[in-house]
Amino acid sequence: MSLFHRAVGLWPLASLLFVGGVCQPSLFAGDPKLKDIILPPGFHISIYAENVTNARGMSLGPDGTVYVGSRGVGKVYALRDLDGDGKADTMFTIASKLNMPVGLAWHQGDLYISSVDRIVKLPNITEHLTDPPAPVTIYDKYPSEKHHGWKYIAFGPDGKLYVPVGAPCNICLSEDSIFATITRMNADGTNMEIIAHGVRNSVGFDWNPRDSSLWFTDNGRDMMGDDQPDDELNRLSFVGEHFGYPFCHQGDILDPKFGKDMDCGDYTAPKARLGPHVAALGMKFYKGNMFPEKYRGAIFIAEHGSWNRTKPIGYRLSVAWPQEDGTARTEIFAEGWLQGNSAWGRPVDVLELPDGSLLLSDDSADLIYRITYKGQ
Repeated sequence: MSLFHRAVGLWPLASLLFVGGVCQPSLFAGDPKLKDIILPPGFHISIYAENVTNARGMSLGPDGTVYVGSRGVGKVYALRDLDGDGKADTMFTIASKLNMPVGLAWHQGDLYISSVDRIVKLPNITEHLTDPPAPVTIYDKYPSEKHHGWKYIAFGPDGKLYVPVGAPCNICLSEDSIFATITRMNADGTNMEIIAHGVRNSVGFDWNPRDSSLWFTDNGRDMMGDDQPDDELNRLSFVGEHFGYPFCHQGDILDPKFGKDMDCGDYTAPKARLGPHVAALGMKFYKGNMFPEKYRGAIFIAEHGSWNRTKPIGYRLSVAWPQEDGTARTEIFAEGWLQGNSAWGRPVDVLELPDGSLLLSDDSADLIYRITYKGQ
């Protein structure tokens, strides 16, 4: 361990964050912007970590280390809350110069990282935050197209690694069947298979703790106007299921180009429509005990926000409750990043901490937020 890291205890941890070996003052303590965030009564939002450049997907190690990916800067970070006060005290850059390393998944001591055309891992990363190993490639046969090429990844209850492959366009029908799918493989990269078709671009998924079913968000196509189609919340019922893209959108709108002579009834409709162009990304089933009972088993969904809508929408955190009839009921949980037509932040991914609080990444403000419940 370096002299710098051995000296951490000499500094007031609540007011300092170590970024790339440089000690920086906390700029967001009492940030007035957080006062703009509207939450249900009893909930509170604070800054867990700042200066996390382009923060995207997150994963949690068993020792409490929070791993964070990025898209535009090619870096992967590791955050640690050393004194347990709900704020990260140290940040390590554990990988750099990767190709859109958005998705991360900690598994049996190794950190798996998505990198457009491949999956790599950092072996035994918990013991090597200060001297991270070189990435080891476990699979390198995904397409190299960067349009929707960034990938969210996660290990499922079956021990397999799940990896989506977005469409290489806004709307198209690719000859290569790997596009617009969700795939899975063994942890060593073997036996890759497609499990879902017709998924334009999923950047978030999780498994229902009640029945282990896979639920995922999917971004609807652009250039069909401000108000259609909606982004989707979907549930996978069987391997090979088709969710409509590029023929049918939101379960009932045929595509003007690819939907001719097609029937939306031939494809699986979403369990919930999330709104047009909200850019629904990371999602997690809530399994903790900190939040009130009504939120246990609910799905928290980060909405990154629209980029081409006349009146912006999204830029918020939503929540969905699966219903007995198979659908899901949704409502807004946290909003305020969008002020009028201007947004100061863009939520990306959700991660539950062992104490039941939620972390929320923001790739625009370079922040990780922490949401807690303290009662009314």
